[in-house]
Amino acid sequence: QLQASGGGLVQPGGSLRLSCAASGVTLAERATGWFRQVPGKAREGVSCISGNGFTIYDLDSVKGRFTISRDNAKNAVYLQMNSLKPEDTAIYYCAIGIGYYCSRNFESWGQGTLVTVSS
Repeated sequence: QLQASGGGLVQPGGSLRLSCAASGVTLAERATGWFRQVPGKAREGVSCISGNGFTIYDLDSVKGRFTISRDNAKNAVYLQMNSLKPEDTAIYYCAIGIGYYCSRNFESWGQGTLVTVSS
């Protein structure tokens, strides 16, 4: 199971760090991805970290502002979000990939955490 946390209300330009804690699975053995969804719109992939630590960022709009990382000792994956913009407002989800490397196939979705960027 996955549990995402760390969302909240932040002003434009601010920062948040999202956490994805796992139980029953070792995140270092699988890819883990962050996704986001605005109600009424399609879910979009944000970033992914493979079991070997290789990272990808699916959205050009977050490159240079968001950083995905993993703490193997805590079995958790993080998404550090800096220079937040109102368009980053969404529910953020984490999910486990079906394999070791990042791909388009994910399972075991967390419950989501709401990020609101507003002044």
